[in-house]
Amino acid sequence: MNNQEIEQEIQAKGLTAPRVTMDYIDSLIVDKTYQVFYGRMTICILRLKNGYLVSGESCCVSEANFNQPLGENIAFQNAYDKIWELEGYLLRDRLMMGVGNE
Repeated sequence: MNNQEIEQEIQAKGLTAPRVTMDYIDSLIVDKTYQVFYGRMTICILRLKNGYLVSGESCCVSEANFNQPLGENIAFQNAYDKIWELEGYLLRDRLMMGVGNE
């Protein structure tokens, strides 16, 4: 199940408590760049609105299996998932302090 399908299921179930959404994560990303190393490892760097950088990577065992667009997609998703973790922590901290989801 991908992020879009999960979001649809959350909405269908009417789950309305404060949470981190895909739209919110997307709004944080202002730039992305990729670098390929040794013909088989791809690094994605996402720059967020506040200037923070988040990285993700992908690597294949054999150069014969390397596909740059696929590597970029995997590296991007891995970086994106890190933002979920960071923002989830931040939201939970805000909720504990009574600030809410802003």
